[in-house]
Amino acid sequence: MPDFCLVVPCYNEDARLDVAAFHQFLNATPAGSLCLVNDGSSDGTLAVLHGMANTSPGRVLVVDLPSNAGKAEAVRQGMLKASAWKPFAYVGYWDADLATPFEEAFAMLRAADGRPGCLMVLGLRLNRLGASVNRSPLRHYPGRVFATCASIVLGLPVYDTQCGAKLVQGTIVTRLFDEPFKSQWIFDVELLARLRNLVGRDRMRRDVIEMPLSTWNGVEGSKVRMGAWLRAPLELLNIARRYN
Repeated sequence: MPDFCLVVPCYNEDARLDVAAFHQFLNATPAGSLCLVNDGSSDGTLAVLHGMANTSPGRVLVVDLPSNAGKAEAVRQGMLKASAWKPFAYVGYWDADLATPFEEAFAMLRAADGRPGCLMVLGLRLNRLGASVNRSPLRHYPGRVFATCASIVLGLPVYDTQCGAKLVQGTIVTRLFDEPFKSQWIFDVELLARLRNLVGRDRMRRDVIEMPLSTWNGVEGSKVRMGAWLRAPLELLNIARRYN
C-alpha cells in the first residue's frame, strides 16, 4: 500500500470524535498518516488532537488555525501542510464524524492502484444492493438535483461531488490547493473545476474515479445546515463564471 495521509478538519468535535477509531486506523496500516486540523475550536478539540499525536508520534500532524475559517479553508490548509510534511503518494480529506469509515480509504487506494496515473478518487454514496448507505431523504433528493447541476457546470458526469471522502495524487496537491477557495459550501465542485482546467476533461474522464462506498452513515450533529443548500446555486454560478 502506498504512503498516504488523510486530512481531517475538526471544529468543536471533542464530544464526538471517535478517538479509538482513529487509533485503530493508524494501527491497521503503517502506510497511513493523519493530518488533524483544529479549525479555531472553542472547546477541547485541540487537546484531543494533541493527545492523538502524542500517542502516535510521527504518524499524526496537528495543524491549529487560530480562528474558525470554515471547512474549505481548513481542508486547504491541511492538504498543503500534509503535502509539505512527507512525500505521500496520495493526500486526501475525510470527515471527522467518520460517516465514511476509515476502511473505505483502503478500498479507494486499491481503486487508485488499479488505474495507473490516477489523479483523484471520489467517494460515491450510492444506496444499492450489497451496500449500507444510510442518507436522509431530505438531503439525498436535493443532493441529486444539485449533482445534476454541478455535472452540467463541469461538463463531466459526476454523480456525487459532495461526499467528504476524497483522495488526491500527491504530486498535484499544491497546484490544486495553492489558492483559497471562493466557494465556502461547495468547494468540492470548485476543486473539480480546478482539476479540469489543469488536466482537461478527457484526462479527468480517464484518470478520476468515483468509487461506490460499501458503507456510509449520516451522523447526527452535522454542521452543514439546509441553509447551505440555499446558497449553493449562487456559489455554483460563481464557479461557472470563474472557471468556465
